[in-house]
Parts: sequence; C-alpha cells; structure tokens
Amino acid sequence: MDVTPQQPQTAPGPDHSPETAYAPPYESPPALPPDFASLAEPPPASLRTTLRRAAFGVVAGAVLVTGAVVAVPDDDKDAAPLAGPVSRAMTATAAGSPASLSDLTALIGDRQKWVGTHPSDAQSWAVLGSAYVEWGHRAADAAYYTRAEQALKRSLNVQPGERGNEAAWVGLASLANARHDFVTAKKWGETVRGRLPKQWTVYPELIDAYNGLGDLKSATKAVEKYAALRSGVPSLGRTAEMYRDRGWREDALASAQDAANRAKTPAEKAACLSRLGELAWERGEPEEAVAQYGAALRTDRAHHPSLAGRARALAALGRTDEAQRDYQAALAKSPRPAYMLELGELYESLGLDGDSVNQYAQLRKALARAKSQGVDDDLLLGRFEAAHGDAAAAVELLRAEWDRGHRSAAVADALGWALHRSGDSDSAQEYAQKAVDSGGRNAGYSYHLGMIQRALRDFGPARRHLEEALRTNPQFSPLDAPRAQEALDTMGLPPAGGPQDMQPAPLPAPEPSQAPEPLPAPDPVGPAAPAAEPGRPAAQAPAPAAGRRRARRSRARGSRPRRTRDMPRTPR
Repeated sequence: MDVTPQQPQTAPGPDHSPETAYAPPYESPPALPPDFASLAEPPPASLRTTLRRAAFGVVAGAVLVTGAVVAVPDDDKDAAPLAGPVSRAMTATAAGSPASLSDLTALIGDRQKWVGTHPSDAQSWAVLGSAYVEWGHRAADAAYYTRAEQALKRSLNVQPGERGNEAAWVGLASLANARHDFVTAKKWGETVRGRLPKQWTVYPELIDAYNGLGDLKSATKAVEKYAALRSGVPSLGRTAEMYRDRGWREDALASAQDAANRAKTPAEKAACLSRLGELAWERGEPEEAVAQYGAALRTDRAHHPSLAGRARALAALGRTDEAQRDYQAALAKSPRPAYMLELGELYESLGLDGDSVNQYAQLRKALARAKSQGVDDDLLLGRFEAAHGDAAAAVELLRAEWDRGHRSAAVADALGWALHRSGDSDSAQEYAQKAVDSGGRNAGYSYHLGMIQRALRDFGPARRHLEEALRTNPQFSPLDAPRAQEALDTMGLPPAGGPQDMQPAPLPAPEPSQAPEPLPAPDPVGPAAPAAEPGRPAAQAPAPAAGRRRARRSRARGSRPRRTRDMPRTPR
C-alpha cells in the first residue's frame, strides 16, 4: 500500500509547529508466506504445552480497544525471545491498550516468521490474524482483512474454539466488526461470552456489534461489564463514548479526561486526547478541538484520526488552507472513504468544483474496492449518494442495511435523509425522528429532521430542530450549516402570540333569529306599593320586626353627634 504523504501546498499555520511535522509512514507488514504451511493436524502436544496454551488464550485474544492481539509462544526450546517493539506491543495489548503502528508492524513480522517454522501453533496464528485486522483497520486497507481471515481459519483448523481456542473466535468477531458485519460479530462475541463470561477481551467487540445494530441497551450492559472486569484507561474511554451516545456530555467529558490523565504510552495518550478533541467538536467548540487534536499529534505524529479531526475544526474556524493540508496528510496515512467525503465537501463549499468532483470519484473507487474485499460500507455510500448522487439508489442501499438488522441512529438518519431527497418526505420523517430520539446530541441529525419537517410545512418543529442543530454546533458541516441558517431565515420569525394552532378559536357569529316580542312599557310611577294597613299612611309599607328595631336604633344614633377619639365621653 502506498502511504507516502503528500506535501501540503500552504504554509504551516500556528498549530503546525515543527514538532507536529508529519512523520514518514511506517513500512507495510510483510506479506503472508508464499507457501502456506500444511493444514494437517499437528502432533499431540505435551500436557504442559496444552495447559500453557489454554491459560495464554486470554492474552492472545486481546484484539481490543484498537490494540493488536499479542501472545507469548509456547515453551519450545527454539522459540526466540520477544524483545524491543514486540515486547512493547505485548505489554500494551495485555492491558487492552493500543500498540503503536511501528510495534504492531514488528509484531506481525515476528509472528509471520514464527508460524513459518511452527505451522501447528494455533495461538500464534490467532495472534497474526488479529494483528492483521488491526493493521487493516488503521491503514484502511481491506486486503489485510482477507489475510486475517486466512490466518484465523488456520488457527481454528489446528485447534477448534471448543478446545480452548476462544482467541480465534474473538479475532473473528473483531474481523466482522471491521467489515461492518455486526450480526456476525455479535454471534462470535456472544459465543465467547457464553463459554467464558469473565473473558474481558470479548466485551469491546460486543460493544461495537451492539452499537452497529442499534441495540443501545445491550451495548450499555457490555460497557458496564467491561468496566467491572477490566478497569483502566480503555474501559474509561468506552464509558465516555457510552455517555456521549446518551447525550450526557458532562459525564462523557469527565470520563474522557480521566482516561487522558491516566494514559501512559504515546499511542494510548494520543487516542485519549483525540477523544477529547472529538467531544469538543461535537459541543461546537472548534478552538478547544484544535488544541486537543494538536496535543494528540504532539504525542503521536502518526495519529491520523487527530489529523482529520483537526482539519474539520480548522475548516469551522475558516482556516481552510490548513484544513486541506491536514485532510491530505490524514489520507496519505490512512485513505479512509470518510475522510475523502469530508474533504470533497470542503472543496465544494469553497467553490472548488473540479477538486470536489475528483475527490468524489476517488471515494467511489475506494468504496468499490473495499466492497470487493468483503467490507460493507453501504452506510457511507448511501450518505454520499443521498447528498451528492442518486437518492433513489441511496434509499435502496440503506433499506437493505435496515432490513439486515443494522438499525443504529446513523442508519436511521441516513435512510430518512435519502427518502427525503428522493421525494418521500412523509416516510422520511419517521426515520429521522428515530435518529434524533436515540439520545445523542448530533447536529446533523437535528438538521435533517428540521429540513424534512420544513418540506412538510410543519414550520414550528422545523424551526426548533434547525435552531437546535446550530445551537449544538454552529459549524457542524461546511455545506449544511449555511443551509440550516438560510432555511431559518426564509421561514422568518414565529407569529406574534405563538403558533397559529395555539391561538383561541374565534367566537361563532350569532345565528339570525326572529325579532323578540316587545315587552310591556314599565309603569312610570314604579312598582305598585303594597296596600296600607288600617290607620297607617299608604306610603309607609309594613316592615319586619327586625327592620323596625334597626330603624329605631338608627334614629337614636342620629339624634346625637358621633363621638370621635378626641371628644370627651358624654354621660347618658
């Protein structure tokens, strides 16, 4: 794989110090031996060797948390001692942490030489296969997945999983996750967990599989179990990601910062700092993101996720020349289709149509090549087609993803947007709402739902979700963030007094009726007085006894002046 870095055309900015100059890429691992050793059953192993291999399977299964699997060869007399980078790789992965790319390369070369002369060592075949998975993931070279599959199958042919080779099953789960085959990854992961519930190495693979299937409840339980079995930096990182997916930003930040404070090796530290940069970016803080990504690159100059993340944040700050440079450097180290899509959209936002078209063409080729090697990248392809190509084809791809059980928030969002772009906004709303309701605070999901609701003329919710997208991250996309603001401007402000459906309904007009009959004219003298008693004038009507007593008391009080506070009491 050619991973020669391209030299940027722009001058270094303030965040591109000499200390962060791009390191030359590491040499690709050597190819598999041309003459694969025979798959014949090995001679019976001694009891001591068998027990050592079984106990050692725990370490050999540690593909985890972006680290390679490492194993110690059994105690044959001709086993070469592991030292230097191979020993460092073993130490890192025994703790569940990532090994550096140079150490990973050394490990692959060491295990290739070993299985060339020891073809019956099942554990070393499992180590080699899992290391190939990790290298293919980091280098975005799916050819290594084919090599990984061959090595892992070879390991199981020599020693089946039921006979203590669970490490190869963990490797197969890791391979399935790398190929985005989450159903298969779940199957292998749950098989290992069913046999060895306390085998901590399998839980990161289960976490990735459950997240890919959209089973957040199971993913949360797997994270909790992983943290209980293997506390430390890797489990803190997984916990931070779980909190982020739930929308608990403060908890995610606290866990991620704790992991960064505890990290020791450069590879581990870079991964933790990059996670802090990602969280800052998602909060809409590009300056903080640039600082965290820069710190990660000062720790590990080859950390391509930090290069791509910093490019994203620099573009949000308007430093587009530096952003292009970082994207190009990230692609030189790991030509991931996701980086190609981001760079193409940056070109398009800058009006560089020729560059964007060329970038999109490279993206299509990379996705086709990965698909031919067994990688399911239909989610990314569907996102690209919905935004820049054939929306109907995107719907077909993403419906197939949904139907096969890949029901994550990312798939729901992409399918909703594809349906909207193909003209079916009514169906689109259901999927876009699922993505927003998943719990995470994703500006892109809110933007898509808001635009779909705007197309349906549901202006109140549309305005709310578009504002939420820009409030979450004002520069979440070089193309879509300006479109969100434009959509808000065209909808204008809500009507005075609130939405129309919240106004009181007008009173109905009175129904016409016949004119009422005229009432008799009132007597000008007033109502007739009651008849006078004999001997009493007619003008004085009889009053009740209580009324007569009040009248007498009133007349008695009126016969003398009312006493005030400063008047002397008058004796009666």
